Amino acid sequence: MAKTRPGLSAAKPKPVKDLDSYTIRGTNKVVRVGDCVLLRPSDIGKPPYVARIEKIEADSRNNVKVRVRWYYRPEESLGGRRQFHGAKELFLSDHYDVQSAHTIEGKCIVLSFKNYTKLENVGAEDYYCRFEYKAATGAFTPDRVAVYCKCEMPYNPDDLMVQCEGCKDWFGVLCFLL
Repeated sequence: MAKTRPGLSAAKPKPVKDLDSYTIRGTNKVVRVGDCVLLRPSDIGKPPYVARIEKIEADSRNNVKVRVRWYYRPEESLGGRRQFHGAKELFLSDHYDVQSAHTIEGKCIVLSFKNYTKLENVGAEDYYCRFEYKAATGAFTPDRVAVYCKCEMPYNPDDLMVQCEGCKDWFGVLCFLL
């Protein structure tokens, strides 16, 4: 058996209690596992980070932590933002982290691309995701998406598209006018 010196014994792990929910500080909004949240960025002036809550737990001193799965914005990914990425587009990453629950600023909704395009009114906290992103490699799933128009670009819901009555194909307004 190894000898130990006084004061160098292994620290006892703090007991952790799983929680069903957490009320966002200063609000009456409750978040639960599976909810998407906005987290305060370390740099003032940057938009909030977006993550999905995977677990909520409190230690013996009632410090609440959330285990999250991060969403990346296109500009945070390898390759950066491209012409077809909408302003509200996010990528669900394979990057997990533990954060203090006090960094949660609010709730948001991350919809599938299909459901987002059906919204009549897009709210400030509405986002969409059509790709999963591997943070270490920069790979996307799916690695291909449908393309439209003469320019053969994926659909960007921020850009108006029109359907040709003759061929039933969809075109961006700028390409349609050419």
